[in-house]
Amino acid sequence: MNYEFEFADVFAYWPELAAGALHTLVLSGLAMAIGMVVAVVGALAKTSGPPPLRYAVDAYIELIRNTPFLIQVFMIFFGMPSVGLRLSSNSAALLALVVNVGAYGIEIIRAGIESISKGQIEAGKSLGLKPLQIFRLVILKPAIQAIYPSLTSQFILLMLNSSVCSAIAAGELTAAAGDIQSRTFRSFEVYFVATSIYLALSIVFWCLFAGIERAFLRQPSRR
Repeated sequence: MNYEFEFADVFAYWPELAAGALHTLVLSGLAMAIGMVVAVVGALAKTSGPPPLRYAVDAYIELIRNTPFLIQVFMIFFGMPSVGLRLSSNSAALLALVVNVGAYGIEIIRAGIESISKGQIEAGKSLGLKPLQIFRLVILKPAIQAIYPSLTSQFILLMLNSSVCSAIAAGELTAAAGDIQSRTFRSFEVYFVATSIYLALSIVFWCLFAGIERAFLRQPSRR
């Protein structure tokens, strides 16, 4: 075996790798932010909505959690034009990620909501708080503290799953790596560098989330 590693050929395209990594972060951040809105609304509907709405949310969760993410991406990008809705590759990738993370987020937030004791809710009612105030102040904030590790893990998984969106030419890191590989024919070097970037991003976010948890969620209350 006389293969010679030439990482210089890959690093010559570092602006494209950096742009792909940045797009991955933007795509993941937007998807997580919008997906959490979907998750909060869905969790509220599932825990206190009327039966038809709860059944609809359950159907959405089961559909997304029991089908491959790649198929969901293809359905949105290739299937939706059949019904008159055509999206760009980046928009389709964002929508697919939102739909996917929303389904998982509903179950995470629902578990956090159900971890709140009924006594706290009754105390909020006795203070004259409105239902939305009870949900926002009494239920949601303590629930977030309980589910924070799961939410941060979900963000890391979402960022890594965004690589699947390269299948529809969304301009993220894996797609950039594929373009570079097609020009340099340095498959090992290109994907080794891409893997290293994903690993570095994951470690950075793990450290960031851990720091936020130590600083804000585990800090004892001061009087």
